[in-house]
Amino acid sequence: MLTWQIGVDLLVITILTMAACGSGVENVADGVCKTGGCGPVSAVRSDQARYDNYRIYNVQFDNEEQIKLFQKLEDQSDSLTFIGHAREIGQKLSILVAAHRVADFADILKTYKMQHRVLTYNFQEKIDRNLREVIPEGIDPSKYDWHHYFHLKTIYEWIDQMAVKYPERLTVLDMGTSTQGNQIKGVKVGHNPSNKAIFIESGIHAREWIAPATATYIINELLTSTADYVQKLASNYNWIIFPCVNPDGYKYTFEHDRMWRKNRQLFGTCRGVDLNRNYPDHWNTTGSSSDPTRYDFAGPTSASELETQRLIEFIRNNVEKEHIKTYIALHSYSQMLMFPSGYTKERVPNYDDLQEFGKKAAAAIKAESGRDYVSGSLYETIYPSSGGSMDWAYSEAKIPIAYTFELRGPPDSEDLFILPAAEIQPTASEAFAAIRAIVEAAAEKDYYK
Repeated sequence: MLTWQIGVDLLVITILTMAACGSGVENVADGVCKTGGCGPVSAVRSDQARYDNYRIYNVQFDNEEQIKLFQKLEDQSDSLTFIGHAREIGQKLSILVAAHRVADFADILKTYKMQHRVLTYNFQEKIDRNLREVIPEGIDPSKYDWHHYFHLKTIYEWIDQMAVKYPERLTVLDMGTSTQGNQIKGVKVGHNPSNKAIFIESGIHAREWIAPATATYIINELLTSTADYVQKLASNYNWIIFPCVNPDGYKYTFEHDRMWRKNRQLFGTCRGVDLNRNYPDHWNTTGSSSDPTRYDFAGPTSASELETQRLIEFIRNNVEKEHIKTYIALHSYSQMLMFPSGYTKERVPNYDDLQEFGKKAAAAIKAESGRDYVSGSLYETIYPSSGGSMDWAYSEAKIPIAYTFELRGPPDSEDLFILPAAEIQPTASEAFAAIRAIVEAAAEKDYYK
């Protein structure tokens, strides 16, 4: 009996220290709360990732030696989750550090005299809180709100219910199925064939739950708001909105690993392609990886992923037919309003207009909520990256107004992607205010003629 127990203990220790490809550590405990508002999480499940005593450090790079050191660290360690890449002097970077690496990491910071802050000492506490804010599957979709997070199934059921409730104004769209056979469902709000269209893509990164929540908020506002400015937007433009273009990954974050980012394509012992590095626009040239274990793996080839192919096909088939003139990609976090390009510092032809519209959008957010958002090209604002959906939509599909929104929280957020549900409604509202500002400013310059 003692020998058997020792064997079990060793197995548990092994599981606790195994890194999951592209994400965190998988454990034998479950952080899933089966009902909204339940107490401390205690259910047992063998395949739920845990982040007990993981810390979030925010570090600052003051010299090239530190930058090179952390570039090497990121490349060599699967126990450190970098939120971005070490690039330049003065940059601040958040890093999620596995519990068993905390001592080593603290020693590195001390040895190389690095300025830093500990933002969170136990990341699992934030995940547990977040999972208690999830409403379980099977609820009446009429109970859908923007004070909780919802499973993919519930989002789709709510969409179907809204289509029944507003048959003259809302059409359900089917982009096709994902790698694992899940539907990529969206909506079109508006039926005037002469209207120009705004396309909103959301949920391409699975762990960014606030993005699909914001997309559904916008759908609801367009259908139900009595505000004059919203009714004007709903009547003067058609809106094509896909709340979750990475349904496999989104489901996985609820069922297995809250911090999962990629899709769920299989590569031997690893899974997942970063779909926002997979588009055929300067694919895998900067800010992405050829390593399937990395969170920004660009895929084996450009547009290799079914989800990427579905969106490309949809845009190509509809950009002229639906008069799509604006492309918005919703992400989190960092509070940024970014436009092309991500792969080069060279400015796009209408850079000045996009910067002007972005600043007006940031001002609209500031006026509504007091939050500070930064506007600029993706390359100059957050970090270089290639193969993104926004750049592809702008360069190949020729959609002239293209933005990627990084929603709440701030760049040094203590929550990372685990935004509390209390912030869903204000985040979504300020995002819609920003979109309105962009659309109205672009209309003044005849982008929708």
